Amino acid sequence: MFNLEQVRSEIAPAGTVRAAVNMSNAALIRWDEDAGALVGPSAEIADRIAHELDRGLSLIQYGSAADILSAADGGEWDIAFIASDPSRTDRFSFSPPYISVEATYLLPEGSPYRTAEEVDCNGIRIASARSAAYTKQLERTLKRATVLHVDSPAAALDCLAERECDAAAGLTEFLVNASERMEGFRVLDGVFSRIPQTIAVHKRATNASLFFADFVRRLDGADVGSLP
Repeated sequence: MFNLEQVRSEIAPAGTVRAAVNMSNAALIRWDEDAGALVGPSAEIADRIAHELDRGLSLIQYGSAADILSAADGGEWDIAFIASDPSRTDRFSFSPPYISVEATYLLPEGSPYRTAEEVDCNGIRIASARSAAYTKQLERTLKRATVLHVDSPAAALDCLAERECDAAAGLTEFLVNASERMEGFRVLDGVFSRIPQTIAVHKRATNASLFFADFVRRLDGADVGSLP
């Protein structure tokens, strides 16, 4: 079991939980102009965490999961809403998944491919953010197509727009939004990956790790209004 006072000490030593959120993941968090605030499952769950711990909350915005991980050593955040990554369990503890998000492809309108399996063929170049969880999934599963590593999900779109690749990989909601801005491209029906999303803490935060395992179990089935 965890000690709640120790949890507070580990992830809110100054009285505020600093929660890192990935702004490229619109399925989980986005800025709402009408509300004048960040909304979505990650924001709502972060608020629940702060409420349970009786602490303040500060949502720290990052452009990608890579940016969140790069900022970890600088002490910029206390908890992070990111996908679990087995290769980083020496530095971070990941909670059980609280939701999964889907990843698919953005293609030129004239592309003949209709399923994710069809995209995996010889000569096809897929641009994908090098540190994204879905990119690692592509690297494990693609048998014929080639992954072109780029710096961010936005860079994958640029690569596609400039015809430097045949498809851009990304989270479905991000690509749907992009397709509305980019004339001549469409989102592939179906997905190539479903990515479990977790709450990460630094490895040293042992009480917090136990707290979040319990928190997510209790969250399962709860009425979180923003959850899709």
